[in-house]
Amino acid sequence: HPDRATALTNLAWAHLEGFIRNDLEDIDVTTSLFHEALALRPEHHLDYSSSLFNLTEALIWRHNKKSTDADIREAAHLYRELLPLCPDGTYLRSITVGENSVDYVIDECNKPPVDASDEGIHLRRVVLEICPLDHQLRHDALYWLAQAVEARFKQCGSIDDIDETIQLRREAVSLCPEGHADYNTHLNNLALSLVSRFDHQGKPNDLDEAISLYEEALRLRPVEHEYCHFSLDNIGGALVARFIARGDIDDITRAVSLYCEALTLRPPGHLHRDTTLNNLALALKTRYDELRVIEDLNEAIDRYQESLRLMRLDNPERHMHLFNLSSALCFRFTQTQENEDVDEAITLCQESLALLHPTQGFPGRITEAIDWAHQAEVYQHESALEAYQMCFELFDSHVMTQSSIISRCEAATAFDGAQSLPVDAASCAIRRDHLLRAVELVEQGRGQQWSLASRLRTPVEDLESANPTLAHNYLELSKLVSNAAQNSATITDTATADRAATEYRRLTRQWEAAVAEIRGIQAFSRFLLPPLYEGLQAAARQGPVIILIASQYSCSAIIVPPSGDPHHVPLPSVTLAELTNLKDRFARAIRHARIMGPKVPQNDLIVLLRTVWDTIMLPIVNVLQHGLKLKFLSQIWLCPTAAFTSIPLHAAHPFKTNADGSKEPCLEDLYICSYTPTLSALVRSRQMMKKRVTPSFVTIGQGQPGAGKGKELLAVDSELELVQKLVPVTANRTTISGDAATRAGALEALQQNTWVHLACHGKQDRTQPYHSHFVMRDEHLTLLDIMERDIPHAEFALKARNDEWVRARPDVSSTVLLWTRDMTRPKGIATDKRFLCSRGESWAGLWSG
Repeated sequence: HPDRATALTNLAWAHLEGFIRNDLEDIDVTTSLFHEALALRPEHHLDYSSSLFNLTEALIWRHNKKSTDADIREAAHLYRELLPLCPDGTYLRSITVGENSVDYVIDECNKPPVDASDEGIHLRRVVLEICPLDHQLRHDALYWLAQAVEARFKQCGSIDDIDETIQLRREAVSLCPEGHADYNTHLNNLALSLVSRFDHQGKPNDLDEAISLYEEALRLRPVEHEYCHFSLDNIGGALVARFIARGDIDDITRAVSLYCEALTLRPPGHLHRDTTLNNLALALKTRYDELRVIEDLNEAIDRYQESLRLMRLDNPERHMHLFNLSSALCFRFTQTQENEDVDEAITLCQESLALLHPTQGFPGRITEAIDWAHQAEVYQHESALEAYQMCFELFDSHVMTQSSIISRCEAATAFDGAQSLPVDAASCAIRRDHLLRAVELVEQGRGQQWSLASRLRTPVEDLESANPTLAHNYLELSKLVSNAAQNSATITDTATADRAATEYRRLTRQWEAAVAEIRGIQAFSRFLLPPLYEGLQAAARQGPVIILIASQYSCSAIIVPPSGDPHHVPLPSVTLAELTNLKDRFARAIRHARIMGPKVPQNDLIVLLRTVWDTIMLPIVNVLQHGLKLKFLSQIWLCPTAAFTSIPLHAAHPFKTNADGSKEPCLEDLYICSYTPTLSALVRSRQMMKKRVTPSFVTIGQGQPGAGKGKELLAVDSELELVQKLVPVTANRTTISGDAATRAGALEALQQNTWVHLACHGKQDRTQPYHSHFVMRDEHLTLLDIMERDIPHAEFALKARNDEWVRARPDVSSTVLLWTRDMTRPKGIATDKRFLCSRGESWAGLWSG
């Protein structure tokens, strides 16, 4: 009926009047009626704007009665739509703006808590939109939007967020002239955000401006001002940061002086005395690092200890204070050699980590755990293995919260010293005669890193396939616990902090219950737990696996046999520096050999391969022959780590002639060598082989890339033809070339086949590895494209050199025959590496990492 909207509106107003006079208690009916009336009046209806206003009034009254957040959010969105429809001077404009209408909504929205979600930030933007430039509450709206965007920056690290935060805070300062009640607050907030951007990007101008703003805020807060001590603390922190960046001793000296002044304004019993004590200790420790005056270090330790005595046990910053004291005690140990200092330091470091929940503050916790491991190694403390284990557990939890391959990789590589943790942990276990533990640790660490560089699934991804509900519940609880921990760190009000702590404990109990429920599923009984040796040993079922450990502390090998305990093979004449040098020499020798051609004697390579035999593989072979009694031409699996991955271990050769004129056998004369990145990868690949499909082979060639993508490759077609002829007749064969060799075509071929041969240009991007690519007809086929695509049947891939190698290498036929033999005998993840080497490819380029 054309008058239904009017009738609904009249009825709704009657209900609302009754509610306002307390004659009626049901405001929900009123809101529903206004909603229905608005739905009957589309955007261009004459009464559309009045219906918007009516609904905002009902929502405001209901919010005033029930304090429902959803009502005030909806009202804000409605006002954003309504205000442009109400020109100045109109009656509707006069009743829309005011303290009981739009100003009420703005004021209610400009309240905590800070919501860093996309929805929460969107609401803050809406509120800012309904605050014109001259509105008295605009600076508040700017403040709360800046708080939300900056909170998201702290969670996600996007530089766009901190840039926007600074822009918003600058506008807030400009709207509050000196003398305004909130001028000082906005000055300090802008300075804090500039310091955050400096910490993220290191731009010196940000720090200089922040210090100037802090100085201005301090000028407006004389000693008798109730917040003077805050300004003193803020300047002190910025000066310490500038000293660390530039080394001006005057900055750190003034910082110490300002902290001492702040301490006098925070006498015993003051709520924030523990914070200033910690800050002063940090400044003294920093000055000690520069001047090496032991009195500074001793006073820093005293101040740290006093700070901890005053701090509440549930203070969210307590773990940082413990960590700082631990670091200072370690430094004093280097001067005094007092064992009590290092023992207390390690204990404090452990206590610091124990205070944090597994999902809380991952970056900070990981940094602390890495530092603990380093300290324990340097001071030869018995807790080193425990420290390494903590590092891996934190990495596991941290990486699993990341949603994409790139974000996982960025998360795992954002920490100094993280990449060497697996080999350092294994080396530590070996030096303590814990060989089983060494295998478990290197597998746990390497498994994490390999999963980031391949399409292996994380435990949460597996859980999502088996039980999506449990997986979703776990991820949501992880986010809630993490957010609760981050928010609690910014709370200064005691009552609010107590409520936040209670909520945090409630969420942690739910998270722990969720993990326990997941582990109750048989296939996930070790969810978030590291692999055990008994399960890993299955990788050696078809032949021993040799793990080569290249650590800064020691280099050695561990042989995992088909049964029994692992065997340790010391490599006393090998160091990490020597391995790195050997790797570089191989790269140079291979480049030289490629230039000189196959007919020139490769004396450099002979010397290097002999070195590999004498120093690395011969000690291993001795254990295989005499310790394990391994039969001649048995299968062995090489699992290299760190610098070992860039050395052709399988090609080790003594290049010696015996007295009777016979040649001394090389490694490949003794055993069949294959490679695997981890033991778990080998176990997993064999499980996949049980479901193996009919072998299929695709050759992908692109000899005529588009303009600007590289020179024409004249031998591609003849290469593809030759390869196809040598593929076993039992395999399905496909060729993609020319216009069909596109990015999409190549990806589809990878998904449908087990083996692939690529003949095209390839480019390695060392700054952005995931942008490394193969050149196709239209778009580049990037490494990220391949990693993100599900390729269920993949067994082996070969990339031919860009050169016209078919014409240059007469041995190509026998080379291809080598892998055609292997195609009928699949080995899973790894394959016979002789093929790759005989093709003249660079070992370092193919197998680095």
